[in-house]
Amino acid sequence: MRQSIARALADEMTDDSTVILMGEDIGAAEGPFKTSEGLLDQFGPLRVRDTPISEMGFCGAAVGAAATGLRPVVEIMFIEFLGVALDMLVTEAAKLRYLSGGAYTAPLVVRASVGAGLGFGTQHSQTLETWMYATPGLKLVVPSGANTAYGLVRAAIRDDDPVVVLEPRVLYAERQEVDFAPIRLGVADVVRAGTDVTVVALGQTVGTALAAAADAPWSADVIDLRTLIPWDRERVLESVERTGRLVLVEESPYSGGWGTEIAAHVGAECFHALKAPIVRFTCPDVPVPYPAHLEQRFLPSVDDVRAGISELIATSRRPRPWWEREGYAS
Repeated sequence: MRQSIARALADEMTDDSTVILMGEDIGAAEGPFKTSEGLLDQFGPLRVRDTPISEMGFCGAAVGAAATGLRPVVEIMFIEFLGVALDMLVTEAAKLRYLSGGAYTAPLVVRASVGAGLGFGTQHSQTLETWMYATPGLKLVVPSGANTAYGLVRAAIRDDDPVVVLEPRVLYAERQEVDFAPIRLGVADVVRAGTDVTVVALGQTVGTALAAAADAPWSADVIDLRTLIPWDRERVLESVERTGRLVLVEESPYSGGWGTEIAAHVGAECFHALKAPIVRFTCPDVPVPYPAHLEQRFLPSVDDVRAGISELIATSRRPRPWWEREGYAS
């Protein structure tokens, strides 16, 4: 996946001379996860800019550059580091078109590595979609592998409004065939078809959902949401109308996770069609653990998702999350 991201950046920079890259260690070091490998040599230091360790400074510079004709792509090493520059994104970039009456736009992309699974500890393993989720003016995408990473990055750069790309770092080394085509923002993908349940996943949980459905006694529509803002209401609602059940698999805490909004909307629109409660498989409301065995337990597992969906279909009751079943406070 890391190679497909570098290829997507290179292809957009080749096609559009206004595309520039900014971030810490993206030039000479080719990115902390090698997602800008070879780009400094190919495009030079004016377009591939190593920045100081000042997220607020270079994110603010990117907003100004976007407003005056460039298409900056900013890399944030870990999503947590965006915290010191969130104002530049949610207050400035996201509001620029609205505040200027359409006179200015902010065609800015912010890329960041996210997620658990590689032992980076509690301060470097969150996903933090909710930092952006309630910000009108932003778009938010999350790739699930090399192919979606390529397509979403290219589409994000071409968009005339600010787009945040959250890249699950546990997938950077995963291999997948890539069709080298942009993916339209706001369109989900049914990656497995079924009739008994709709399973909506995002990022690395798409793989979890597919693995859970692979050997299950039930069949599932597995939907890779791909774009979280705006999410594909039409495709999700159509699927739930057919299956009568909705399960969301999230790499986020139970409280306030991205699935809450989808669950509320589907519950309101498809109440007549639902055969069972809407169920969210999430992480518990605790910081991401550092020890490997605890970090893996923290994430939604294939076995838990498969067993939970089986219980949901058999009983039409919500399966309790593992931390409740095992007597842990979340």
